[in-house]
This record gives sequence, structure tokens and C-alpha cells, in this order.
Amino acid sequence: MVIRQILTVEEPILRQRAKKVTQFDASLHRLLDDLTETMRDAPGIGIAANQVGIPLQVAVIELEEKVTELINPQIVRSSGEVIDWEGCLSIPGFVAEVKRHATVTVKARDRHGKEFRVKGEELFARALQHEIDHLNGILYIDYLESLEELVRVSDRPSEVQEETTAGI
Repeated sequence: MVIRQILTVEEPILRQRAKKVTQFDASLHRLLDDLTETMRDAPGIGIAANQVGIPLQVAVIELEEKVTELINPQIVRSSGEVIDWEGCLSIPGFVAEVKRHATVTVKARDRHGKEFRVKGEELFARALQHEIDHLNGILYIDYLESLEELVRVSDRPSEVQEETTAGI
């Protein structure tokens, strides 16, 4: 496994729609493993392939020591709204309050190509939406009315910093 360089906001690939995965082979498995290691090293709770320069619809999320690998993910159901703090490995050191769906159901494929569905609530729902946005060339800052809404992590109260220092 290789820890890959995480691209930052100015990289054009982060604004492009990623391509669907059609081959579920050893190179895809290596990419998934590398994404997991890169995310953990950052540290973060999620990462999309285009954040490391690979324009494929592949993302990984890890919460409570459970890794969810998503290939060609799509949100098929959503409900409710919640506003909470969000950060991103590609926008290090900053967070902002972002409105997201409270609950989402996502259809995706696993590393072997088998389709599955997963329901996310709270932080998992936020991470699912954040990573799927990445695969569609959307960053969380696109939901802000102004970049002035961004807050430096170091400017946040310490009890809130712990919740938002790990990028999604």
C-alpha cells in the first residue's frame, strides 16, 4: 500500500466529474487500499480517488473502525436537512457550516463489482454526500454563499475543533 499525495483545491481534477469504473481488478483493489492508507495518514474520515489524481468514481469512508468502499456511488434516497461543520482534506486547515441531507441511501458497487446499498445518518450521511460530491467535481465550499464563511480550524473553540479537524 502507498500513501498518495492529496491534491488541494486549486487542482483542476477536483472540478471534473470522475469516470465510472468498469474493471474490477487488482489495480482497483490497490487503489482502494492506497486510498484507505492515505485517508488514515492524513488523517481523515473519507477520501475520493480524484483527491489523489485518479479520475475514477471511487471513494472510501471510515467511521468507528468500519471502512466503506464505494465504487460508482449514487444517492438514491435522501431526507431531512441538517447544518453542521465540515472540512476537507483538499482544503486543509479550514471548516465551514454546510447544509446537507440528514439521511441518505446510496447505491454503489464493492471492490468485486457487486451492487449494494447503504443507509447513512448523521456524520456518515454527511461523509457519503461529501465524497459523492467530490466524484462529481463539487467541493463543500460550493455550498457557501461566500468564502468568508470559511473558518480556520485554529480559530474554532477547542471543543468543536476535535470534531472538525479530520477532513472528510
